[in-house]
Amino acid sequence: MQKVRPLFVIAMLAFLVITGCQKESTTTPASDARTAFIGNWGVQETWVKYSYEARIAADTNSKTGVLIYNFAGIGYSYPPAKALVSGNTITLDPNEIIGDNLVVNGSGILSGTSTIKWSYTINDGATLRQVTSTFTRH
Repeated sequence: MQKVRPLFVIAMLAFLVITGCQKESTTTPASDARTAFIGNWGVQETWVKYSYEARIAADTNSKTGVLIYNFAGIGYSYPPAKALVSGNTITLDPNEIIGDNLVVNGSGILSGTSTIKWSYTINDGATLRQVTSTFTRH
């Protein structure tokens, strides 16, 4: 009877271990598009022709929602405007009411990582204004 050589057994075990292992996936999960929008922004606006600060934060009640504090320069004492992010576009909730019953509609486009160009309407009940503004990251 022939003896099995220990080196042969070790080689077979090593082969089975190596071929039985699977390579870990190197695919990273899709990132949260909101991350590019979150932060503090300086705003230059055409409607009121002045500069102010705004802050965008993730809405914890939504996977794509954000909250925009001081949108349209209404002040931080009011609830934030709500918007949704898809890719490089941020869109205000339809007929969003901010401040003292101001109705806003519109969207912005993120350019690079530091500029959002907004186009929206604001209606105070008497006048509908078309507004453009530029958010610049601080």
